[in-house]
Amino acid sequence: MRFLFIFLFFFHLAFADEFNALIEEYPLSNKINVINIVIKDNIDIKGKATTAGSLALVDNIAKENAFLIEKLLANNFHIKGKSNLSEWANFRSTNSISGWSSINGQTTHPLDTEYNPCGSSSGSAVAVASGLVDIAIGTETNGSITCPASVVGIVGMKPTVGLVSRNGIIPIASSQDTAGPMGRSVKIVAQTLQAISGEDLNDIKTKDTPQNFDRNFMEATNNKTLKGKRFGLLKSGFDNKFGKEFLKTIERDIANLGGTIVVIDDKRNYPSEEEYFVLLYEFKHGLESYLKNASEKKKSLQELIDFNNINSEKVMELFGQEIFYLAIEASSNEDQYLKSLHVLQESNEETLLLIEKYNLDAFIGLTRGPAWKTNKDGGDNQAMNEVISFGNGGYAAIGGLPHITIPYFSINGFPVGLSLIGKPWSDKEIISYASALEH
Repeated sequence: MRFLFIFLFFFHLAFADEFNALIEEYPLSNKINVINIVIKDNIDIKGKATTAGSLALVDNIAKENAFLIEKLLANNFHIKGKSNLSEWANFRSTNSISGWSSINGQTTHPLDTEYNPCGSSSGSAVAVASGLVDIAIGTETNGSITCPASVVGIVGMKPTVGLVSRNGIIPIASSQDTAGPMGRSVKIVAQTLQAISGEDLNDIKTKDTPQNFDRNFMEATNNKTLKGKRFGLLKSGFDNKFGKEFLKTIERDIANLGGTIVVIDDKRNYPSEEEYFVLLYEFKHGLESYLKNASEKKKSLQELIDFNNINSEKVMELFGQEIFYLAIEASSNEDQYLKSLHVLQESNEETLLLIEKYNLDAFIGLTRGPAWKTNKDGGDNQAMNEVISFGNGGYAAIGGLPHITIPYFSINGFPVGLSLIGKPWSDKEIISYASALEH
């Protein structure tokens, strides 16, 4: 049964005071018909602090706008404010709590403040789901747009890596990082992606965009059919008591729109250890490259670690910084990095071969399990052991593939999104499929 997202139109009063502390209101533009947008606080806005949610970066005042901010301003968007995020985008501790930062505390789910909105783009997702804005910008390395979008019941788009510049964004891993829109509808997500995409001389990855690539994503939102389209079924999430009914609904809806669900044979093991090492290795190098040109006086990961230790009562009251230590250790092991990167590349090649083998237009599946109760003692990992947990975005993340999630189901009253994942640079196509399903 599809989830009715009535809450999108109403501000959750019990949540208002807490969320206001997470948003810094900026002066309103004098332009007519501007689109209000919220920006995740790991993206540079000139004259404003870019903190990644950390007290260590409260003085990191951006010298210039990130490339995507310039694109937004040029396309009649008004930046309403910045949103809270999981501190350091959930890349400080293995026991981290999604939505919590040492600057702004805990972002909570708009349906129930005891529940977690997922992360790391938690504030961006909740700003939309609570009705503060219709659109926000998040960032993703692996699941940080699609998970919170699914968990709070909005549309989230992780574009092909390289479609949107990462210039002016605090990084985790250059091989997987991207920014993307999170909104109330496929249409406004497409409109925003169209605005922020484009080649940037300061992000070499954007040069991978194919010649004559069609960025008219708004055009794709007119689509109302899936005639002749083939979708490979991602099985995660269909093995619980809700899964059979969910699958019936997906098969019915795809068939009614003229498409076909294809059962694919994929027995691979997810290369989680190799992916983790790649992220660890790239994090220190990417972060220090960002800090080199930033106004922040601390220029190294070690200096950030030292700050956290000195200010541990405030910064590490709930969890530590073991990932930071591991990143320093991993950053000197280039051989292991290259081996791990090769494993990920092989895995992505296998993903693309599945598309070819089964003549698929995209993969389809459930995005992520429902919201969990925030656990301040054991973090996300322990909390998710107590709920139905599944996910289907990992291969899209390591392959840099486009991934869109739209609200579709509910479990125990909490949203569960439906994911469409395509081959590289098929962003317009998966937007068109999502639009048909949304209609």
